[in-house]
Amino acid sequence: MATFLYKLGRFAFRRRNYVALVWVALLALAGVGAASASTPTSSSFSIPGTEAQKAFDLLEERFPGASADGATARVVFKAPAGEKMTDAGHKAEVGKIVDELSGGSDQVGSVTDPYTANAVSQDGSTAYVQVSYKVTSMELTDETRTALEETGAEARAQGLTVEVGGDALQATPEMGSTEIIGVAVAAVVLVITFGSLVAAGLPLVTALIGVGVGVSTITALASVLDLGSTTSILAMMIGLAVGIDYALFIVSRYRAELAEGREQEEAAGRAVGTAGSAVVFAGLTVVIALAGLAVVNIPMLTKMGLAAAGTVVIAVLIALTLIPATLGFAGKRVHGRKARKALDAKAAGGAETEKPNMGTRWARLVLRRPVAVLVTAVLGLGAIAIPAASLELGLGDDGSQPPSTTQRKAYDLLSDGFGPGFNGPLMVVVDGKTNDNAKAAAAELSDTVKKLDGVAVVTPSTLNKAGDTATITVIPEDRPSSVKTEDLVHSIRDTGGEIRTDSGAQVLVTGATAMNIDFSQKMNDALLPYLALVVGLAFLLLMVVFRSILVPLKAALGFLLSVVAALGAVVAVFQWGWLGGLLGVEQTGPVMSMMPIFMVGVVFGLAMDYEVFLVTRMREAYVHGERPGGAIVTGFRHGARVVSAAAVIMIAVFAGFIGSSESMIKMIGFGLAIAVFFDAFVVRMAIVPAVLALLGDKAWWLPRWLDKALPNVDVEGEALRRRLVDDASQGPDGGPGADRELVRV
Repeated sequence: MATFLYKLGRFAFRRRNYVALVWVALLALAGVGAASASTPTSSSFSIPGTEAQKAFDLLEERFPGASADGATARVVFKAPAGEKMTDAGHKAEVGKIVDELSGGSDQVGSVTDPYTANAVSQDGSTAYVQVSYKVTSMELTDETRTALEETGAEARAQGLTVEVGGDALQATPEMGSTEIIGVAVAAVVLVITFGSLVAAGLPLVTALIGVGVGVSTITALASVLDLGSTTSILAMMIGLAVGIDYALFIVSRYRAELAEGREQEEAAGRAVGTAGSAVVFAGLTVVIALAGLAVVNIPMLTKMGLAAAGTVVIAVLIALTLIPATLGFAGKRVHGRKARKALDAKAAGGAETEKPNMGTRWARLVLRRPVAVLVTAVLGLGAIAIPAASLELGLGDDGSQPPSTTQRKAYDLLSDGFGPGFNGPLMVVVDGKTNDNAKAAAAELSDTVKKLDGVAVVTPSTLNKAGDTATITVIPEDRPSSVKTEDLVHSIRDTGGEIRTDSGAQVLVTGATAMNIDFSQKMNDALLPYLALVVGLAFLLLMVVFRSILVPLKAALGFLLSVVAALGAVVAVFQWGWLGGLLGVEQTGPVMSMMPIFMVGVVFGLAMDYEVFLVTRMREAYVHGERPGGAIVTGFRHGARVVSAAAVIMIAVFAGFIGSSESMIKMIGFGLAIAVFFDAFVVRMAIVPAVLALLGDKAWWLPRWLDKALPNVDVEGEALRRRLVDDASQGPDGGPGADRELVRV
């Protein structure tokens, strides 16, 4: 592989004008596609194989035209103190609003009158209007959404409190200004690392081009592939981080090759052939982790993973082609002015002194105290992971919105006026098509459900036109996200199983609350198989890279420790509220159901980046005859600074998304940032050298039969080195590289 990438790097360097033109053309083409693409017509959320999804599909089939997947809204009214919503004046105001909503948009399906639909609280203080739309929330026009938001202006002037809730107000997440700060921090880190504006600018520019191509392509295909609004945001988050990191490693290697006296084209070829090999395998681990999300069998999560994986593939291709091309334009200016003078002096025969850098000093410290470093790091991460034992999973509803939003205010008004469970009604579907007994089964079910613990209200059943399907609405006593409500869902399903045994009618429970419960359960069930798949494949991949069993095992265990610690931090901030004000967390609540499995997928791939970049150099030094301790020092001398810079950049990029208005994006940004911090600076910089120091030669042990069975991909560039030495020795003067060893970064 190293030989092929070496040739690719030299080709891109020589044909830099054409390579740059191709990428600019791809960016323009993707941009035109994104600009001309139609707005996604759907933002469907389905959970194949779950009872809630089966019931939802049945409703769409048996109740055609009812827009089961349409957006909904609730306009909630509260009368002033001492007054009631049944007063004549208030009834007139509500009537006007019902008429305005009914005729205000062609997208409105139905609007209920609270005075005929029994939607007034017992004390008369609160009432609500239920609005159902013919289309999903993503398909609502700005005019329709604006009309809903402005509803009740006159009623407020009359003293009524009017708030609006429901998914009809759901809008595309807005990003804050902090992600720009994240890119700015990355720029500062690059300048400090390289000491050259040119070298610092290359990773940023190429990463932005790669993200531009990836995100524009996702936008262009969003309507065709039914991609949600968060898909492009997550692809941007991951693509920008890995794009900068991959470019950083190759640019660093190119600078090192120039420092060794290579010609520019040769330096570019060697940089891509060696550091580029590590980029390919690091990128492959990220792609495996992201694409592996498909095993969860949730279309939305699969699409998010594949879209992000595609952006990572683009980042790898950018690093292997556009980076050497831009290096051709930059030349020796990738070094700062002082560095260029030092190189010129060295070329003229000046004395060369190499002082131990921070990486060297840290590695020697760990080698002196490996047990102390290992115990401190493990106990520290273990302590941070303790809150993860209290992890509560769920999907956000209006109750998790910030208290200042109208959705949250409407949620609280409904809870106060009708009870907490009114915000999460359960829809029970009775399918009697095979026995024509839907009505009788629904009546029996209603009588049984009324006796269950946790039930507040059971509405009369509603039959479809064919008379073979009935629906019953059950209002729980407790809030939608409570354990008591979850137990009620299971109780209703158990009761439905008994009715099916007796009458043959099938009973299914759906609704937003049931969907959330089924989603969380499916995520929990998929976590272990997903871990086994991703960690297993990556373990095999790393075994091929490092020619070792214990090194990949140590990498996987260290990753699990960092992820659990990161989950503990997420629980502390978003569930317990620690430092919530500092991070803009206005409302605590359950951690998003997909957070654990998503963190596993993303962080595992990113964590392996640092493992590959840092430990590959250690292995090369060990293979070339250094003792295990010396190999660790060599790896840190050449790689610690660059890996640290890459980690800081990735943390800055992820942390930038904490400023998002969408709680899911905020939580993911924080979780990924803190996980990268733990993995890069605690696991890779402390636990890895400590464990390798304790293992000694055993760390690189591999059975002979397995060594022969595994393919040799030449990540260290050993075959490339031999070829270059042979080629140089056959030249007329031996060439400048004949007696030089490859330098690792």
